[in-house]
Amino acid sequence: METLANLESFVRSAEAGSFSAAARRLALTPAAVSRNVAMLERNLGTRLFQRSTRKLMLTEAGERFLHAIRGNLEGLQAAIAGAATDRGEPAGVLKVSMSLMFGLDYILPLLPAFLARYPGIRADWQLDNRQVDLIAEGFDAAIGGGFDLAPGVVSRALAPAHIIAVASPAYLQGRRMPIDPVGLAALDGIVMRSARTGRVRHWTMRNAAGEEMAATLPETIVLNDPAAMCRAALLGLGVTLIAVPDALPYLESGALMRLVPHWYADAGPISLYYASRTLLPSKTRVFVDFVAETFRRERLAERFAGSLG
Repeated sequence: METLANLESFVRSAEAGSFSAAARRLALTPAAVSRNVAMLERNLGTRLFQRSTRKLMLTEAGERFLHAIRGNLEGLQAAIAGAATDRGEPAGVLKVSMSLMFGLDYILPLLPAFLARYPGIRADWQLDNRQVDLIAEGFDAAIGGGFDLAPGVVSRALAPAHIIAVASPAYLQGRRMPIDPVGLAALDGIVMRSARTGRVRHWTMRNAAGEEMAATLPETIVLNDPAAMCRAALLGLGVTLIAVPDALPYLESGALMRLVPHWYADAGPISLYYASRTLLPSKTRVFVDFVAETFRRERLAERFAGSLG
């Protein structure tokens, strides 16, 4: 009878397209994953992968075998995970990706209470502004917006990502306040250049009545990070269009002011991304539930809603 380790090494390698990526997901060495797959091929008497120095591709037999076992493997893993949860508390390394500013302001402060509740979990969190490949890079979860939902990955919406216009009181002093998004063009703009496309992002804003209007800021200052955009606005360098969560601490302290407060742009939801629910380890499940419950309790979805003015 084939071992679970061999089958799991095969499935993860097929999903990720490489032994190295599968090894990160399984907490094994690439050599161990390759050895498990080779043993599986030997036991089955057929080649499952075409190997090259750059790419790992399924053979026709490999495609058929993957289709036949994937659902059964997930059910077996879920049963094992359930039995393990019954034996004790969630444990292990929890690898999570999130953006720097959002992580520092809203997720990192949850860590003391989370680890006090689940002392067997060790946090391995990466805070940067890039979209990760959960499966290929071995992450248990990611928090952000606009992720591509690769096969085997699901999302759980936490709050809206609404974009609003903000500036410092010092910058606005003596200037005429715009009455709609078009009026923002008369002010100095702090805009963001996308690291992925190399283009400056422009937004179309809307109001509660459903009216839409382009908000085109002058490219007075171009930056590539929301934290830097907030800092530039705090320094009185101009107006920036930024997500509510990034600006909220400064709006609540009065360090920044919202312009055209009945207008906002919708950048989609802020979500938790993680592997398919049938494969979810207990450490990841309790993290997802803990974060979602905190967002409900703190009413963060409501606080992040630029549509509320």
